[in-house]
Amino acid sequence: MKTHSIIIAILFFSISITGQNKGLEVAKKADAADLGFESSSVSLTMVLTNRNGQKSTRQMKTKTLELSEDGDKSLITFESPRDVKGTATLTFTHKVGADDQWLFLPSISRVKRISSNNKSGPFMGSEFAYEDLSSQEVEKYTYKFVEDKDGLIIVEQDPVDPKSGYTRRLVSYNKEKGYRIEKVEFYDRKNSLLKTLIYKDYKTYLDKHWRANIMTMTNHQTNKKTELTFSDYKFKLGLTDEDFSQNALKRAGK
Repeated sequence: MKTHSIIIAILFFSISITGQNKGLEVAKKADAADLGFESSSVSLTMVLTNRNGQKSTRQMKTKTLELSEDGDKSLITFESPRDVKGTATLTFTHKVGADDQWLFLPSISRVKRISSNNKSGPFMGSEFAYEDLSSQEVEKYTYKFVEDKDGLIIVEQDPVDPKSGYTRRLVSYNKEKGYRIEKVEFYDRKNSLLKTLIYKDYKTYLDKHWRANIMTMTNHQTNKKTELTFSDYKFKLGLTDEDFSQNALKRAGK
C-alpha cells in the first residue's frame, strides 16, 4: 500500500514538472519570436468607460527600447486632454527584482518615484495597473501549462514579485501566429478573477513583429473598462538609453 502511494506521488510530481517545463517553453518561444525590434514608438488613444457607461478619452505616445541584458525601457507621455497633458511615466523593467518606475507631474514640474508597494494601483485612473506597463520578461513568472485547445496554448503565470497585485495570470498564446498573446486573465490576491485583457486587430511589422491595434481591459469587479487603440507604429528608430533617462522624462512632459 505504501509502495503504491509512493508511485502515485512520483507520477504526480513528474506530471507537475512536465507542466512547468512546457509552460516555460511556451513563454520562451513567445519571447524569442519578438526579438529584434530594437526600439519603437506608437500613438495611443485611451478610452475610459466607467460603470455607468460614461466615457473619457486621452491621447498618449509611447517609446520603447529593447534590451537583451535586462528588461525593456518605456516612456509614456500624455498629450491630451489638458488636465493630464505633459504627465509622463518612465519604466525600467528588470528580469530579476522589482521594476523601477517614475512619474513626471507637470503641475509641480517634479519627478516622483513610484514605490513598489503602489505598483498594483491603477495607472492614471485606467484599468491597467502600473505593473501592467512592464515588458513581458520570462524571468518575472513561474509557469504551468494548462491546455492546448483550438490553436491556443493556455499557460498559468505566477508572478515572482511578492508585491504583485496578482496571484496568477492565465495567458492564451496563438501558436500559429508567432505565439502572440490573444487574452490574459488576471486573478487578484484572493485568487478571484479581477480583469481580462483582450488583444484584437493584429498586424505584422518588419515581417515578424505582431502588434495588436486594440487592447481592451475589462475589470469584472468594478464593471469599468479601458480600451487602447494603437496607430502609427515605427521601429528601429535608433533610440538609446539617453532617451529613457529622468531628464528625458522631464523633457517629454514639457
